[in-house]
Amino acid sequence: MKESLLDKSYEEIKKIVNDLGEKSYRAEQLYSAINSGLDIAEITTISAGLKCKLLEIYDGQPVTIKTSVKSKDGTEKFLFLLRDGNMIEGVLMRYTYGNTLCVSTQVGCRMNCAFCASGLSGLIRDLSAGEMLGEVVSVNRYLGGGLGEKRLITNVVLMGSGEPLDNYEQVVRFIRIMSDEAAGGISQRAITVSTCGLIPMIDRFGDDFPQVNLAISLHAADSKERSEIMPVNKAYPLDELIDACRRYTEKTGRRITFEYTLINGVNDDRAHLDKLSTLLKGMLCHVNLIPLNEVKEKSYRAGSRERAEEFKEALEKRGIPATVRRELGSDIDAACGQLRVETQNTNT
Repeated sequence: MKESLLDKSYEEIKKIVNDLGEKSYRAEQLYSAINSGLDIAEITTISAGLKCKLLEIYDGQPVTIKTSVKSKDGTEKFLFLLRDGNMIEGVLMRYTYGNTLCVSTQVGCRMNCAFCASGLSGLIRDLSAGEMLGEVVSVNRYLGGGLGEKRLITNVVLMGSGEPLDNYEQVVRFIRIMSDEAAGGISQRAITVSTCGLIPMIDRFGDDFPQVNLAISLHAADSKERSEIMPVNKAYPLDELIDACRRYTEKTGRRITFEYTLINGVNDDRAHLDKLSTLLKGMLCHVNLIPLNEVKEKSYRAGSRERAEEFKEALEKRGIPATVRRELGSDIDAACGQLRVETQNTNT
């Protein structure tokens, strides 16, 4: 399979253009075009001769939109087709301040969290930086957006299928290209990376990207209980994870968001509230309470919205900022991995 130009930084595109004997200004034209979502053959600002040279060596867009489904609340879920036939997902969430795209970083996932559809088939492979960028570029084009001030994807969260810090080098490359003014132009402060708790990578991430937001998929405040729903806790225990989070906040001065999915009868009673409050006491953090988006292949069930609001209020009374995430896309199976699994089951 050919390399994709979308995997390349601007400096690498300049070298490609120069090596093909073209004038340097062609690099800017080429870079802008591919980051606008154009395939090589669609670009009108470069010569037919340069297109032919490029097509011999490179693929254009590595991601295409196979299908999309829109929720009554405006949330839109995309099933993306990759060049090798694999499929991944992304979710567009519309807010008053702009459009946020939830991006996948792997095909499948090796973390096997008990309530998540992403890991049902295990890890198939990592995505390249260009494939991650392709998710953003394709949806931006689908919406009619361009580059710079004309882009319509304003925020990116790496919370789709896969564990971002398990694909660290490509995620790093994606963030650097995505935040390049000549490419996506999305501020690093508008990018959030979520992890289930790979401690060595959290420490490294704080050094590499002190401006990028970090979210921790927590989901339990007791180590034994967390191990039951998140196997990663056996390798990186909860107390060590919290120590790493404190190191991160001290190093960067930025608060951490703790994602806490409320699962009926599993982690949502008063005892769990007490443990969570004690665990996070004094930390620079915010808790994002998430009503469970049920996966039919899993046995876990969601509690009520009222229970989630009570949980939030109790945390706030104890000095821990919290919000309850809007239940976006529940009518279109917007949880990670659900549309991909449904499509695969339909085709088998």
